[in-house]
Amino acid sequence: MRWAPRDRVRQLLLLLGLGIVLLLAPASATLAQHATPAAGVLPSAGVDLTQLSGTIVADGSSTVWPITAEAADRFMGMASVIVEVEISGTGGGFRRFCVGESDLQNASREITDEERAACAASGVTYEVFPLGFDGVTVAVHPSNTWAQCLSVEQLRAIWEPERPEGVWKDVDPAWPNEKIELYGPGPDSGTFDYFTEEIVGEAGLSRTDYIPSENDLDLVEGVASQRNALGYFGYAYYAENADRLHPVAIDSGAGCVLPSPETIADGSYAPLSRPLFLYVNRERLTRPEVREFVRFTLDQSNDIVDTVGYVPMEATIYADNRARLEAALAAPTA
Repeated sequence: MRWAPRDRVRQLLLLLGLGIVLLLAPASATLAQHATPAAGVLPSAGVDLTQLSGTIVADGSSTVWPITAEAADRFMGMASVIVEVEISGTGGGFRRFCVGESDLQNASREITDEERAACAASGVTYEVFPLGFDGVTVAVHPSNTWAQCLSVEQLRAIWEPERPEGVWKDVDPAWPNEKIELYGPGPDSGTFDYFTEEIVGEAGLSRTDYIPSENDLDLVEGVASQRNALGYFGYAYYAENADRLHPVAIDSGAGCVLPSPETIADGSYAPLSRPLFLYVNRERLTRPEVREFVRFTLDQSNDIVDTVGYVPMEATIYADNRARLEAALAAPTA
C-alpha cells in the first residue's frame, strides 16, 4: 500500500494518541500558505533570549540537518547559546539519543521498536514533531541522457543484494554498456532504511558494493563528478545542486513523475515522498536554552523548511506541534 506523506504523518500522530485533523488541501494551497505563520503559533512571550546560555546537542539525519542547522543559525544570532548540529545518520543518532548523549534527534523516519525499547531502558522519554516533507531523489550526472525515468522494478534490480556489478544495458538494452557507479547512504541512515523498504522491499536490504556515506553532501559530490553515477539523497540536497545533477523520474505504476514541491506534497512522487521529524528529550526541556530553541524551531518551521528546500506541512500540523510542546512543558517532570 502506497501512502501519501501526509497520511504517514496522520498514522504517526494517531499512534501517539494525538487527535488532530489534517487539512488535506490541494498541493497548491499547501504551498501557498507556508509564507504566513501557522494559526495559533506565536513567538514565546516574555523571554529574553539574550540572557540564555549553554550548549545544545542535536544529532541524527543528514537529510533533516539543513532544517535544524538553519534554525540553529537563526537562534544563535539572538541568544548566547551554542547549538551543535551533528550528523550520525538517523540510526546512529538514535543510538546516542536513547542513552541521553544528545538533546535533540533529527530523523528521516519514525523511531523503530528496537530504538523505542532502548530509550525506555535508559529512561529517556521524548516528544516527536513532524517538520516537513521530503522526496528521496534519485539523481544521475547531467551528461546522462538515457536514464530519464526508472520504474520501481528497475530501481529494485539495481539496488537489490547479490546482484553482480551492473551496466546500464542491464537496465535497458538501449542504454550504454558502461558500469553504473552507485552512491547511497550508509546503513545508519534513515534514508537508507526508507529507500530499501520502499524500493527493495525490506528495510536494510541492499547491495553492499556501492560507495556509502551518511552525509548527503558526499553523495552529491560523487554523483556530480561521475558520468555513470547514480545515487539517492534528500530533495533539498538535489535542489541546492540542481545545476550539477539530473533528477530521475520514478514510475510506480502511474507514469514517470519527477520530484518537486508539488509532487512531494500531493504524494504523486511515489513511493519516495516522506515526512521528516524532530525528536526531543522530554527531560531536557527543563533547560531554558533547550526549551526556547525548540519553541523557536517550531515557530519558524514553515519558513525554515521552505528556505532549505523541503516542503512545508499544513498549518494545522505546525499549530499542533506547538500546542503539544506547551502541554509537555506544563506537565510535571518525573
